[in-house]
Amino acid sequence: MTAPTASAPTSRTGRRTVLKGQVLRLYDGRVSLRWQPRTLTVCLLLAAACLAVGALSLTTGTFQVPLSVVVDCLLGRGTGADSFIVMSLRLPRLVCAVLAGAALGMSGAVFQSMSRNPLGSPDIVGFTSGAASGAVVQIVLFDGGATATALASIAGGLLTALAVALISVRHGRTSGYRIVLVGIGIGAMLTSLTAYLLTRASLYQAQDAQIWLIGSLNSASWAVVTPLAITLAVLVPVVLPAARALSWLELGEDTARGLGVSLGRSRIVLAVAATALAATTTAAIGPVTFVALAAPQLCRRLVRSPGPPVVPAAFMGALLLTASDFAAQRVLPQTELPVGAMTGVLGGLYLCQLLVARGRKRTQ
Repeated sequence: MTAPTASAPTSRTGRRTVLKGQVLRLYDGRVSLRWQPRTLTVCLLLAAACLAVGALSLTTGTFQVPLSVVVDCLLGRGTGADSFIVMSLRLPRLVCAVLAGAALGMSGAVFQSMSRNPLGSPDIVGFTSGAASGAVVQIVLFDGGATATALASIAGGLLTALAVALISVRHGRTSGYRIVLVGIGIGAMLTSLTAYLLTRASLYQAQDAQIWLIGSLNSASWAVVTPLAITLAVLVPVVLPAARALSWLELGEDTARGLGVSLGRSRIVLAVAATALAATTTAAIGPVTFVALAAPQLCRRLVRSPGPPVVPAAFMGALLLTASDFAAQRVLPQTELPVGAMTGVLGGLYLCQLLVARGRKRTQ
């Protein structure tokens, strides 16, 4: 039996297996791309909603800037205070929110598909906690600067992912529930380590670390946006081709192997890339919860097609983070809330709703 060449997920209707979507063939059929019209529509609507929130973020606030003036500033025709506010203060924050949200959405979609568990997001299974612990270690023990803290955060996230993967292996195989349980346990240990380090730090170091741990876009600048954009430019072309294997992985490892699909290399590539996306985002703006957890699940409900919603989750993550940051700035106009506090509240409510909904399904 030869390995299937179709990369799209399948849906079962009765006894028949139907491939949904349409195929776009390029270069005389040598390259084919399967896409779903509903998925494309959802992505366009999410992009439009994100654009609307972005327009509100750039025009409203303590200093009102008309939309026409914002357009002039974006085109390089702005002058004076308007140009400074739009180009130096508000636009870097907006771009950082879009990029960070997209990275978290993609990372969550990959991990949830690999673990086949809606709780398998990087903030639940401890990867974000590992990145946070790495940054706090660098701040408290080595008094590192912004660059060293960012690198320590990325290293902490990758090492935590490696530890979870090694401990989760049993008889050469892993399961989604085992990954989630091990990740929650390691995340709790790392959270305790972080709390202990804060008690041993000086007042200045503790304040610096605590501000970073909340997760905030208040200090976003082009210096923060640039490495985040470079990371996405490198990792997104890696994730998208490898994500095709997730469609078969969701059917189960035994089924995928029976179809002749080799998943070993794709799983390693996806795990490293998704962890790097989450860790880099944490290094840029601090740990932000809820986005990686909720974005893929919300996309599944909108797209209503099988397979991992990696691309729609990126659009949904960007919308969630930009909307949360906009709300954080407008809830208390005199005091800008950290976006991590806003997403934490929304994430807790969403997680409770998810657990209640699953409980109702089991009782029916």
